[in-house]
Amino acid sequence: MIYVLVERHIADGMEGNYDLAAQQALEAAHRAPGFINGETLEDIQRPNHRYLLSKWRSLHDWKQWYYSDERHETLNQLNPTLADFEKITLLKK
Repeated sequence: MIYVLVERHIADGMEGNYDLAAQQALEAAHRAPGFINGETLEDIQRPNHRYLLSKWRSLHDWKQWYYSDERHETLNQLNPTLADFEKITLLKK
């Protein structure tokens, strides 16, 4: 089992658009093989700084999702709301 931490910086004024696109992206991930669960978190001190923490059955499952057409479609909606590229960290217990 692995955890994936995605860190994103939202462009000023794009919070509402980001929240909608991020929710749709998480719903899409729920349908991916190997996805266990996920949640979005907001930095208390920097509200335009968001995290997505998800749990996957395996690194292979995550990579299948990462390279999938469906994920790339969700990124096409998310990217215009971001001030910078997302940062992804893969973690294990």
